Amino acid sequence: MSRIDELIRQLCPDGVEYRPLKDVATIKNGKDYKDLGEGDVPVFGSGGSMGKFVDTASHVGPTVLLPRKGSVSNVFYVDGPIWNVDTVFYTEIDETMMLPRFFYHVMLNEHIEDLATGSAARPSLTQSALYKVLIPVPPLDVQCEVVRVLDSFAELEAELEAELEAELEARKAQYAHYRDELLSRESLEVMAGSDVELAELGDLVDILDSKRKPVKRGDRVAGPYPYYGANGVLEHVNDYLFDGTFLLVGEDGSVLTAENRPVLNWAEGKIWVNNHAHILAERSSAASLRYLYYALSIYDATELVHGTPPKLNQKNLRSIEVLLPPLSVQRQVVDILDRFDALTTSLTDGLPAEIEARRQQYEHYRDRLLDFPRKEVA
Repeated sequence: MSRIDELIRQLCPDGVEYRPLKDVATIKNGKDYKDLGEGDVPVFGSGGSMGKFVDTASHVGPTVLLPRKGSVSNVFYVDGPIWNVDTVFYTEIDETMMLPRFFYHVMLNEHIEDLATGSAARPSLTQSALYKVLIPVPPLDVQCEVVRVLDSFAELEAELEAELEAELEARKAQYAHYRDELLSRESLEVMAGSDVELAELGDLVDILDSKRKPVKRGDRVAGPYPYYGANGVLEHVNDYLFDGTFLLVGEDGSVLTAENRPVLNWAEGKIWVNNHAHILAERSSAASLRYLYYALSIYDATELVHGTPPKLNQKNLRSIEVLLPPLSVQRQVVDILDRFDALTTSLTDGLPAEIEARRQQYEHYRDRLLDFPRKEVA
């Protein structure tokens, strides 16, 4: 029998009482910080710390921050002076009934995002909905032991995850270096055993921009098909424009990565694309579209992007020159880089899957520890 089971048997043999949140905590609204002076009090929103610091605190001491708008699945525990803006609530917890740290673990476990109202783009939570959430209120000794176990587990999980994240970043850097080397002229010529051609992208692919069609957000109907913009999938809709395998290149807005490479998305199957991403399809038997995806991923497009907002127009896109070895070498390069890509980005292969497994393990353990036998209410 665990220490928690023993405490429950001794202190609440008839089960644990579940009470509405309003009985153990008071929810307080936030306010704008822009009229406050600079200081050392951190400002929090529904996304967490905003990187701003002011001279006034809305709350001092331990509290649990609950989201009001935006990132409605986020729950934060903070101890010390804070200022919260109007996208996040702070809570005044009755510590004679509940430890703030126990309340934090409980609220993480409640999946309060399921109570959200409003649009998918801007979900929101209300005090009235949160106040109705039923939460376990075991004796403080039980809460203390649960907190000790969960905090220890969370600390270990965080350390392991940090190690895996560091390893993943190292693998990504290794992959990027190897990719760049593999796609260099010297390497391609060694693999090809002959000279490598330089070809313009416009001569190798079909650009299907004329078939794109934007749909206003309010007019989109939810469905199974990805709706792509400049930076990837925006949402899923009930119809599609294209069916096949495509390379999407961001046209305007944030069209360059931090390394000044084009923003690329690989799309397969039935998709919808708006007018903010070029859509490329394989045309030439001399060029593999997947190879071109990797070739563009190392191309510095700084000189081809102009205007406000920044734009990579079709003329400049067509003018991009890529190194083109024989098709057999292209396939060899693609096979190698696809393996590296799977290791670093797939949630079902390699380190990302292990990181996700660590998170799920902690959540499963937390769910079980906070599932108390309920006290029958007369």
